[in-house]
Amino acid sequence: MIEYVYAVILSISVVLIFFALKQYNNTKTLEAEGIRTKAKVVSLIQVSGDKGYTYKPVFEYTDRTNTVVRFNSSVSSNPPAYNIGNSVMIIYAKNGDDRKVVSFWGLYRWTIVLLAIASPLLIIGGGYFLYSRG
Repeated sequence: MIEYVYAVILSISVVLIFFALKQYNNTKTLEAEGIRTKAKVVSLIQVSGDKGYTYKPVFEYTDRTNTVVRFNSSVSSNPPAYNIGNSVMIIYAKNGDDRKVVSFWGLYRWTIVLLAIASPLLIIGGGYFLYSRG
């Protein structure tokens, strides 16, 4: 019975690693084929949480067709990471809604989070089977 538990743990880690690699490849494709431009922080959205308020920046940029595009960041923080009027480099897909702030965390956030969860599960599940078979 215990082997099933470790097999599930190992399986979950493999699935998480798969999605982490998928996110990494999507980011690399966006970097290779996307368009880089500067976006300006036009406002901050106040988000209510358990421990008070956090602030989510709203970015605005002009794409290659001279269309003004606004998008909300998926990350909020307190204190705000940006002030109104700040400029940031972003990269956006030519034919899609995919856009990211060009920073380590902005580009690789989900890859890091998924691998951080998958790593201990891989060590626990894989370690069990390596130890029990060896």
